Amino acid sequence: MQYYYGGQLPLRVMDEAEFWKLQEEEHTVVIRELVKGLESKYVEALKQWEILLSETHSQIVRFIETAVRSNGSFSQELYRDLMQLIVYCLNQSEKFIAFCNEMMRESDPIKNNPTARVVMRHIIDESEYFIGIAQTILYQKA
Repeated sequence: MQYYYGGQLPLRVMDEAEFWKLQEEEHTVVIRELVKGLESKYVEALKQWEILLSETHSQIVRFIETAVRSNGSFSQELYRDLMQLIVYCLNQSEKFIAFCNEMMRESDPIKNNPTARVVMRHIIDESEYFIGIAQTILYQKA
């Protein structure tokens, strides 16, 4: 985690969100490339996830740029928007994890591919890691 924001914990979580949303976006490609014969409904869903995660990543980058330009002086509106974006990122990661778990349960090409199962568990673990970091930072006393 980068600490150049000093004591501004919400911005620290934005650094994490920026990194992990990019990872989740890339994971959609990894799954599509790794799992040969993946059902078309999952291929299409993964493409939609890639778009959504890319859009979220872009929102985070724009927000970080705005926050950096504010020189640490946050209006109530900026802080509120930051918190809403963090909550959105957490919810999105939870939904992505649920989708990955569904694929592991329902997709025969994943169930029958030991490497794919290991990679899927790793992808899920990484999204859970982000959620854990974000929650820890958000619930710390400043």
